[in-house]
Amino acid sequence: MVSQEQRRRQLAREKFLRQQQRRTEARRKARVRNSAIASVLGVIVIGAVALYTTHVLGDGDKKTEASAKTTPSASAPPSKAPDPCRKPAAGSVKKLSWKKEPAMSIDTSAKYTLDLATTCGDIPIALKASAAPHTVNSFDFLAGKGYFDHTKCHRLTTQGIYVLQCGDPQGTGMGGPGYTLPDENLKDASLKKSTYPAGTVAMANTGQKHTGGSQFFLVYKDSPLPPQYTPFGTIDAAGMKVLNKIAGAGESTGQGDGAPNATVVINKATVTKS
Repeated sequence: MVSQEQRRRQLAREKFLRQQQRRTEARRKARVRNSAIASVLGVIVIGAVALYTTHVLGDGDKKTEASAKTTPSASAPPSKAPDPCRKPAAGSVKKLSWKKEPAMSIDTSAKYTLDLATTCGDIPIALKASAAPHTVNSFDFLAGKGYFDHTKCHRLTTQGIYVLQCGDPQGTGMGGPGYTLPDENLKDASLKKSTYPAGTVAMANTGQKHTGGSQFFLVYKDSPLPPQYTPFGTIDAAGMKVLNKIAGAGESTGQGDGAPNATVVINKATVTKS
């Protein structure tokens, strides 16, 4: 027969075991909760990085700056190098806009050259009319209207990807001609291993398909980018010297992505057929 003292001790042990079980269960729930919170935070961080990289090369009505694999520095921006470029020619940017893409007027079997007469020197670009007809036709149209004249090249990246971005009359990364262009030539033989080689000229976009407008970028050093930006031209050796001079002056933030320190203005853009 169980004595009163033994019964009391048994009840005490059972109470202790119940307390231990409750504490163990509480610790388990806390671990699950903390793990869930960590997972959510991880998704947020990954999402933020993906959003940043998606918008590396922006264009159109939405500002989308684009997929640059940069590593910002916490240090203060370095002092600017001397401006290697001349003062812009007299004149002002035209405020032009159209509701739809211009009708096709180029000869896709002919050779076309886009010459950017900039404050830093001339940059001749051989256009790929047969591979990117909509894009080349649009540049022929816009250049003929003086759309690019007196516009600034508003962005230079010097870490991760290496491009000079131009073609926005607003100079903010938000401007466009009012219409968008289809993506073209995304399987160009030059785009190997998701890299845009030095000398490539390609369209910027919002990160979505078929959202190119007037903004474009010039690659001065091989740049790892997914094949999502229409490559429509190549820069010759003389143009590369000008582009490297601009890149050598650096950008304004000291973090690898900002306005070029050089005063890069397109005084005149001309498309010629040969």
